[in-house]
Amino acid sequence: MSSPTRRGRARAATESDIRRTARNLLVGQGPEAVTLRAIARELGITAPALYRYYESRDDLLESLRLDVCTDLAAEIAEDIAELKDEGLLQLFQICKGFRRWALTHTKEFTLVFASPTGSTGTATGSALRRLDEPFGKIFLAAAGHVLAQHDLVMPPNDVVPPELRDDLTAFQQDLLTVLKESGREIPPEKLDLGLTYLMITFWARLYGHVTLEVFGNYPIPVSKPDVLFEAMLTDLARDVGLYSD
Repeated sequence: MSSPTRRGRARAATESDIRRTARNLLVGQGPEAVTLRAIARELGITAPALYRYYESRDDLLESLRLDVCTDLAAEIAEDIAELKDEGLLQLFQICKGFRRWALTHTKEFTLVFASPTGSTGTATGSALRRLDEPFGKIFLAAAGHVLAQHDLVMPPNDVVPPELRDDLTAFQQDLLTVLKESGREIPPEKLDLGLTYLMITFWARLYGHVTLEVFGNYPIPVSKPDVLFEAMLTDLARDVGLYSD
């Protein structure tokens, strides 16, 4: 009875060593440096031995991505811990926290949010791509709180491009499920295509702005990026009716 337990503990410890080494390579050199050969070299084992723990490099990168997402969610949760009853403050603190994290964890951001889908076998590119993961849950719970507290200026369903409606309809069901699980259940009739479209474009603008800043791709030199980011958030709030002059 004790032998399997010891083996299990030894396996867990080795997996932890592998992922810690992978994380160190990621932070130090970037996603391209995270290879099975490099990890094996750091650990003093053979590369084939790693296949006992991970089927492929993609499998390892997926585990690493999930670790990064969990750490990001924990940091954001700490940011908003004192704002439990303030959905709007939570939402914009999450936006600010996401930017801060991205600017201070550029290699992790690259792996999770800026690696093309398929390059590592993971579904990267969007925090909302996997709604049931920690960061997606935090973001959507805050958004759901805002929806419950405020009357947003939503685009009517008929302005949603017809070509997008099937995708948005499928996304609606995922949103409803995650919001219900987060304790922010919204009546299905309120989460129409217009609101779903609004949520997607809100995230796209936030994500796009942060990505431009992380990689230094602003179209002009910006001496005060904090001011530009705050102005963008104000514009977002104004566009959805959360702020008025």
